[in-house]
Amino acid sequence: MIPAALPSPSVGVIELGPLTIHAYALCILAGIFVAVWMGDRRPRDRGGEPGVVPDIAMWAVPFGIIGGRLYHVITTPQPYFGDGGNPVDALKIWQGGLGIWGAVAPGAVGARIGCRKEGVRFLTFADAAVPGILVARAIGRWGNWFNNEIYGPRTDLPRGLEIHRWDSSTGRAVVDGAGEPVVLGTFHPTFLYESLFLLGLAVLLLVLDRRVRFAPGQVMALYIGGYPVGRLFIEMIRTDAANTILGLRVNIWTSILVFVLGVVLYILLGRRAEEPDEARISSSET
Repeated sequence: MIPAALPSPSVGVIELGPLTIHAYALCILAGIFVAVWMGDRRPRDRGGEPGVVPDIAMWAVPFGIIGGRLYHVITTPQPYFGDGGNPVDALKIWQGGLGIWGAVAPGAVGARIGCRKEGVRFLTFADAAVPGILVARAIGRWGNWFNNEIYGPRTDLPRGLEIHRWDSSTGRAVVDGAGEPVVLGTFHPTFLYESLFLLGLAVLLLVLDRRVRFAPGQVMALYIGGYPVGRLFIEMIRTDAANTILGLRVNIWTSILVFVLGVVLYILLGRRAEEPDEARISSSET
């Protein structure tokens, strides 16, 4: 029998004595583990040196998390600096709020530092890491499920997601007088849509990478340009509060810009690979 709606947890934390573990944080950590494992496995399958990717990740992950949090806080400042906001909450990443758009550039900077220290070409590393990053983000999206956040408009479809009124400070659903979790309604599970899209994009890039001879960096460019395609659809149906520019959510504008960036990078990297070695050396010296 098909359920009337997909359930959401009413508790997003695990209490171990004085220690409180947030499921959102566990999802992020699980995603990071998978990304590092996949990123390390791909070069090894091609004869590369094992153990390099975890060392590079030690630089890339902190840079990416800090950048993702800064993007979230800058584009959604009201909960932290608006009326009734608490600036200290900006540091509480475990309560949710990591903007992928802010994580990419700083994460790439951290990865570049790590690649330089390990003597690895950055574009080679990026192409190897991208599928794992997509799978990691698909896993991380389930942190939104535990936090009862990131959903779309109301729906009565069987794939609708039951959402509770949530208290982010405790990591639990608000309860009524009888002690039962308060249900807001049934909504489109946009976190699930994005998770499935990310997994699909990861599989597509893995298949293409086996069948197409890409120039160094072009798999990375396909990731940069491909992800915004799905994100545009998701942003258009999300109903959670967000700042807008000219009537459109900030993330919609960001998706468009990042899509264009990915296309331009793909073209430029392809042309660069077609240049004679002498031309590339000359252009790098000017």
